[in-house]
Amino acid sequence: MSDPLRQELLDIFVGRATKRYGLSAINQLQHALQSAAHAEADDAPPATVLASLLHDVGHMIHKLGEDPASRGLDDVHEELGAKWLAERFGPAVSEPVRLHVAAKRYLCTVESDYFGKLAPDSVRSLKLQGGLMSADEIEAFRANPHHAEAVRLRRYDEAAKDPRATTPDFDHYLRHVAACRL
Repeated sequence: MSDPLRQELLDIFVGRATKRYGLSAINQLQHALQSAAHAEADDAPPATVLASLLHDVGHMIHKLGEDPASRGLDDVHEELGAKWLAERFGPAVSEPVRLHVAAKRYLCTVESDYFGKLAPDSVRSLKLQGGLMSADEIEAFRANPHHAEAVRLRRYDEAAKDPRATTPDFDHYLRHVAACRL
């Protein structure tokens, strides 16, 4: 992996991701590490592990301050993050990130118990992000070739909020970067 990209990722995730993650008792870095740990434990491909690690990068690179959802703003972090990632990685990393909010909307629509698994801040942001999907939105989401990995990532994302979890460090997951670079 090139040193500039490694440094950029470290600056964002180790340098800026130490603030609290929404209303949970963990920070953004812990959330990212737990998401990647879930993906790795599930034998996900390297691109999905990396997407799980980096899925919330958009929260850390926007200029809206902390917790814009509490102010009624959708930070569209999935679009911002996917654009940032697409400049550095292939679509197997950037597209599940772009779709992980749509995957939340999808799962809340098609699985009767999924909404109950959402953290309070995810419930709040769901409304800002469009709420439940229409039948046409479900069909369009399922037609996207990256939808299955986005759903997979979303499940890791939702499970990654345990203040007692232990994970490998950030460098452990950076080993996947070389396989996913453009």
